[in-house]
Amino acid sequence: MAGIWGYVIETKSKKEHMFGSHEKNMIELVASLKNNAERVKLGGGTKEIEKLHKKKKLHCRERIKLLIDKDSYFMEIGLFAAEGMYAEYGGAPSSGTVFGIGKIHGRDCVIVANDATVKAGAWFPITCKKNLRAQEIAMENRIPVIYLVDSAGVFLPLQDQIFPDKEHFGRIFRNNAVMSSMGIPQIAAIMGPCVAGGAYLPIMSDEALIVEGEGSVFLAGSHLVKAAIGEVIDNETLGGAVVHSEVSGVTDYIMKSDEECLQKIRSIVSKFGHNETAGFDRIQPVPSKHPESDIYGLIPSDRAKPYNMLDVISRITDNSEIDEYKAGYGKTLITAYARIDGWAVGIVANQRSIEKTKKGEMQVGGVIYSESADKGARFIMNCNQKKIPLLFLQDVTGFMVGSRAEHGGIIKDGAKMVNAVANSVVPKITIIVGNSNGAGNYAMCGKAYDPRFIFAYPTASIAVMGGQQASNVLLGIRVGQLKKQGKEITKEEQHKMLKEIQDRYDSQTDPVYAAARLWIDGIIDPVETRRTISYCLEIANNNPDTPKFNPGVIQV
Repeated sequence: MAGIWGYVIETKSKKEHMFGSHEKNMIELVASLKNNAERVKLGGGTKEIEKLHKKKKLHCRERIKLLIDKDSYFMEIGLFAAEGMYAEYGGAPSSGTVFGIGKIHGRDCVIVANDATVKAGAWFPITCKKNLRAQEIAMENRIPVIYLVDSAGVFLPLQDQIFPDKEHFGRIFRNNAVMSSMGIPQIAAIMGPCVAGGAYLPIMSDEALIVEGEGSVFLAGSHLVKAAIGEVIDNETLGGAVVHSEVSGVTDYIMKSDEECLQKIRSIVSKFGHNETAGFDRIQPVPSKHPESDIYGLIPSDRAKPYNMLDVISRITDNSEIDEYKAGYGKTLITAYARIDGWAVGIVANQRSIEKTKKGEMQVGGVIYSESADKGARFIMNCNQKKIPLLFLQDVTGFMVGSRAEHGGIIKDGAKMVNAVANSVVPKITIIVGNSNGAGNYAMCGKAYDPRFIFAYPTASIAVMGGQQASNVLLGIRVGQLKKQGKEITKEEQHKMLKEIQDRYDSQTDPVYAAARLWIDGIIDPVETRRTISYCLEIANNNPDTPKFNPGVIQV
């Protein structure tokens, strides 16, 4: 008995030590994330913000704060867009645009605001992608859009990457037109320059406001007009607030200041009618039995280490309860009905613990086996039939490989799950907890599979395969190329090359790298998981049009 009790005590102590170690790592990652976020939120810096204030203008983040309901939640999307990019041009913090979803008189609205402190609000290629994402969210969820325009237009040195293609600048104006036809209100406030093609965005909105003395709209500024046709004129006379409000009729309201303009928008939005909702089920919320902050200590700092994903789920579900579907089958994938902040959800999550099957075989956590994929496909179809939104919690290294898996039809079963995810019509929300590798990213509703929202924890890693495997493959290719050239590589040189490859690969799998390119909507603090999921479901509930689920050619 003493030996047994000694083992129990030792195991408990080891678990507590590991929890503390994981917690310390997550706290450091979150602290670093928040420090970087505060830096990015300053845009072009405090001096540039002070320059705006001297002109009696507000910074874009100050504008948003005044626009939304007091002390309400603003869910920012794409905060780290362009992070580490465009260094040769001095960078573009948050891509020079702030956007997210907030409440105006209790109504959910997409808000897009140019940051005039970043290259005068100029549009970089990723800025265009970010604005298109804002419009996509508005269209998918049928919610109004408010544009706070203050931009010098396209960043000319990179015009070839933003102008002519399908998903470039022109797509934004096309979306303006489509959203109007869909009955999605768009209001634009011209709070600074609005030049050339960029002039179409506010004027293709349903209503346009302009701030006197600051706002201006023209297809060509005074310098270009003089060069093109020889006319000498100043910008205010050419396309200022008074001209467009009283002469051309381009704008609908003329405002004296930023503050007055924002209050007018609030007044307009307050009179919007109310539409039907999707009708996703929600009851009175119940807190989880365990604190959400426990997640800090549950997720290992080493992404290869196993852990029990059910422990994480119990920190975000109401009363820490789930109705697990096929609990004893396909155990590397958890499928369960639950409630999060009162909302009914279907959870599809990778199980990271190592499981033993009834046949005595060990199944590696985070790997999708044939039976796991089959279970996942069936569960996704069930949720579509019952009109239950889906939550994907990714920590997946991919599908099982090897002769046993291939002969068992892993490709066929994997295709079932991918098919079900692709054809799913209920809203899908994805959170990348740890690994997101290869086709596992696809089957677990990665960016290509139209999640309404997709976020990552600071512990996330997104790549075609794990860093160690990829680095060894790349090293083998490099060494082979050098040998063909007649060069012999020492072990020391190979070790150095491996480290260089590994460092480069790791930087590309970091969640900030993904967030910079808008592969994800943002990186969230794990203690914000419940609130983030709940608000995403509330936003999705605004769209009453859920198409009928058609599983296509899926064979079950």
